[in-house]
Amino acid sequence: MTAKYSPKLSVVIPMYNEEANVQRFCRRLFDTLTGLPETWEVICVNDGSSDRTLDLLLAERSNRNGLTIVNLARNFGQHAAVMAGFTHSRGEWIVTLDADLQNSPEEIPKLIEAFRKGHDLIGSIRLDRHDPLFRKWASRLTNGLIRRISGISLTDFGCMLRGYSREVVEGILKNPEYRTFIPALGALFAGNPVEIPVHHEERAAGRSKYSIMKLISLQLDLVTGFSLWPLRALFFVGTAIAAAGLLMGLLILASRLYYG
Repeated sequence: MTAKYSPKLSVVIPMYNEEANVQRFCRRLFDTLTGLPETWEVICVNDGSSDRTLDLLLAERSNRNGLTIVNLARNFGQHAAVMAGFTHSRGEWIVTLDADLQNSPEEIPKLIEAFRKGHDLIGSIRLDRHDPLFRKWASRLTNGLIRRISGISLTDFGCMLRGYSREVVEGILKNPEYRTFIPALGALFAGNPVEIPVHHEERAAGRSKYSIMKLISLQLDLVTGFSLWPLRALFFVGTAIAAAGLLMGLLILASRLYYG
């Protein structure tokens, strides 16, 4: 049973064209939350879906206590949807996850246990990932590169199942950049972070909303937003090109003077 005010736990779920998953996701999520001793609320953010996602969410709300729906006017992207969910959340602990069921709602108690131990940021590491081989290989490569460049010690940057304390969320909300990476931003405000392994499943239905170009764009945002390395690299490359151009000009001038 949920408390009307000040729940202990808020679960934030961004949704974009997830009509094929809404009902089974809500069933599994609410079954899991009902077994927790803490009070809770669920905040589903409809990120401008063009299918029946909103209609199905409204139907779920009529049958379930503790469900809040935030409806965005158009598709603003996952970052904006999660920030909208954070704004509407009231819990001391906030958990985020996707609605595609690749991250099991049944894993939420693992994050709650970490909260009970005093951790203020809980990251998750996907075990036995059910993704295409190329995507897993690219993820390992970019995770290692981003850790080295940004200095942020997160093992799995791409897993949406995460936990944030109220203090960390407030810090994130005070830095509302249009494009940024919320888990990395949360790491800047955390005092006692931890990472835990979680089960990973195949996508229940529908298609991934992250194309290769969107993933590349996300990695670029992360690198440029949390590291000066790209600016330094451009500075050294520009300096080298300028020096080479100056040297070439001197050689041409010397040749002209010597050979006429």
